[in-house]
Amino acid sequence: MERTVFEEDHELFRDVAREFNERAVAPHYAGWDQQHMMDRSVWTAAGEQGLLGLAVPEEFGGAGMPDYRFRTVLDEEFARSNHLAVGLAFHLHDDLVLPHLLAHGSDDLKERWLPGMVSGEIVTSCAWTEPGAGSDLRGIRTKAVRDGDDWLITGQKVFIGNGISGDASLVLARTDGSSGRGSSDSFSLFMVRKGEGYTPGRQLDKMGLRASDTAELFFDNVRVPGADLVGEVGSGLRYSLEQIPQGRLGIAVASAALARATYEQTVRYVTERSAFGERVLDFQNTRHVLADVLTEVEVTEAFVDQAVLAFNAGTLTPTAAAQAKLWASERAKSITDRCLQLHGGYGYILEYPVAQAFLAARLLTIFGGTSEIMRESIGRSIADRRTQNR
Repeated sequence: MERTVFEEDHELFRDVAREFNERAVAPHYAGWDQQHMMDRSVWTAAGEQGLLGLAVPEEFGGAGMPDYRFRTVLDEEFARSNHLAVGLAFHLHDDLVLPHLLAHGSDDLKERWLPGMVSGEIVTSCAWTEPGAGSDLRGIRTKAVRDGDDWLITGQKVFIGNGISGDASLVLARTDGSSGRGSSDSFSLFMVRKGEGYTPGRQLDKMGLRASDTAELFFDNVRVPGADLVGEVGSGLRYSLEQIPQGRLGIAVASAALARATYEQTVRYVTERSAFGERVLDFQNTRHVLADVLTEVEVTEAFVDQAVLAFNAGTLTPTAAAQAKLWASERAKSITDRCLQLHGGYGYILEYPVAQAFLAARLLTIFGGTSEIMRESIGRSIADRRTQNR
């Protein structure tokens, strides 16, 4: 089925994204994967090409393009080029950190942070999850205590993408002075620069997306100026819930792009590969698997495209975003598994894109809220509607 979501400007932007992947990423990606770390030059190169902070207004150095279809094109090109870890790193920066600053940062905070984030000179991470608090943000124990006009932050974070290579993080911390599971107004958000007391821990050895670094972070009385508080004290959890549709949408978009790229790579492989004197494509089982996969790819694209348009219109709800993420990430996991099987032994070799896609897809049902959490969010929405309609 023909997709109609994109217009001419998006396809022109695709040319820019494709050229960036070929020039600035492809020659280095294998080395980054071995080193478990991308070179910082890829960020400044992306900034020069105008690929970072697309939604940032021009007055703060951005392109002023909040249309999420441009971000969708960028993710599709990362998936098509097998540069999935770069797509993840950019997602953390653009879909998790930036929206909070744009929505709730003061003009002073925006002036100090956004231009560097757009140029790639400031790389950020989203420091929310902790050893005892993953999807349950109310379990966060990292605390921020007032000290004059500043704040002192102490605590530990884990699973933090860009945690080693980045310059700063958006930290969710307790500001109510209590312990135990927090309430809706127990937490605040801070932009925290690396400095004294801010220590990246060990780099975590992931099973996939290894070119993107992931680490623990430790904060020991890190001094944060009061001006780097994002929004109001006690509103951090509310802000995170407000912005959660974009984070989940970004994962859904990446999932759909990964599923499409893996399908197309598999079709090429089974067309070129022979077994028992025939193309692998000519076996009935192969054709039936691909028939199912293509149908699921196109259904997923249609669903996610509608979510993107709803986001642009300001009508994408947290529940709808959870549905898009749940469906797309689970399809990506299933599709990459079946496509790997069609590659036979070669599918198990990491130099083949399908193996990298299989490992990447396994994160998508966990990252940004597990599928179990998505189902619970959707299920609660169903129950709430039924209660209201009694």
